[in-house]
Amino acid sequence: MSLNQKTASQIAAILTESLPYITRFTGKTMVIKYGGNAMVEDSLKKNFARDIVLMKLVGMNPIVVHGGGPQIGDLLERLNIESRFVNGMRVTDNDTMDVVEMVLGGQVNKEIVNLINQQGGQALGLSGKDGNLIKASKLEVTAHSPEMATPEIIDIGHVGKVDSINVELLNALTANNLIPVIAPIGVDDEGVTYNINADLVAGKLAAVMGAEKLMLLTNVPGLLDKQGKVLTGLSTSRVDELIADGTITGGMLPKIACALDAVQGGATSAHIIDGTVPHSVMLEIFTDSGVGTLITNDE
Repeated sequence: MSLNQKTASQIAAILTESLPYITRFTGKTMVIKYGGNAMVEDSLKKNFARDIVLMKLVGMNPIVVHGGGPQIGDLLERLNIESRFVNGMRVTDNDTMDVVEMVLGGQVNKEIVNLINQQGGQALGLSGKDGNLIKASKLEVTAHSPEMATPEIIDIGHVGKVDSINVELLNALTANNLIPVIAPIGVDDEGVTYNINADLVAGKLAAVMGAEKLMLLTNVPGLLDKQGKVLTGLSTSRVDELIADGTITGGMLPKIACALDAVQGGATSAHIIDGTVPHSVMLEIFTDSGVGTLITNDE
C-alpha cells in the first residue's frame, strides 16, 4: 500500500528531525529506569522494547534498570507474607528477600530480556550479584520526633544502598553489542543480599558511567508546576528552588533526588518522562520537543 503525500511528508519530517540526535548520541550511554504502569500493558511493553532496540541499532548504548514492586506485592500476597513499608520502603526480612530475588532477578528481568530479544535486540539479564555488578550495604533508616533526644534507628531488613558499580563489566557488555537489563539487587562483602530502590540504582549507574542521559519512566507527564503544567529545561539550582517552595513534594521527591545525584555525579542530563505514552523513550531522545522534564547541572 502506497503512502499518500501528506503521510509521506510527515514520516520524512520525523526521520529528518531525528538525524542530528542520532549523530550526537552515537556511542553514548543511556540509562533507562523502567517500571510502574509502563510494565503492565502489553502494547506499551512492546513499544518500549522496540525503542531500546532502535537505540542500540543506531549506535547508542542503552542500559535498562527495572523495578517490580507490584509483582513482588502480588506474590507476597499469594504466599500470605505481609507487606510492610517504612518511609515508602518495603521492610525486607529473609522470606521477603527470597521473594524479591525470585521476582526481580527471575520473572521480571527475564520478561524484559525476552521482550527486547523478540524485537531483534541482544539483551542480557543481570542482577547486582552477577560479576559483582552492584556492591551494596545496609540502608540505615532513622525516625525523628520532638520527644526523642536522639533519632531512632529502624531496622527494615535487607534494604540496601549502592556502594559501587562494576563499570568495566558494563562497558564490556555494551562493547559486545549486548543490552544489559539489570535487577536492582546488590550484595555486600559478606555475601548478604539487598533489595535496592531501582531509581537509586539507575541514578548511581548513570553517574558512574558518565551517561549522556538518565531516563526515569513514571506514570505522570513529568515534573509539574503548581498549575499542573510540565516543567522542563530545569537546572539543578532551579530544582532546589522548586523543592524549597513546595512545588516538588511527596512521591516525586525521591525521583528528583536521584536525578540531581546523577547529573551532579557525572551524567549529562536526567529526564522524568511518562512511560504510559507509547514510544516515550524514542520521543524524548529523537525529537526536538521531547515528552517530559529535562534536568541538567548548573556547572
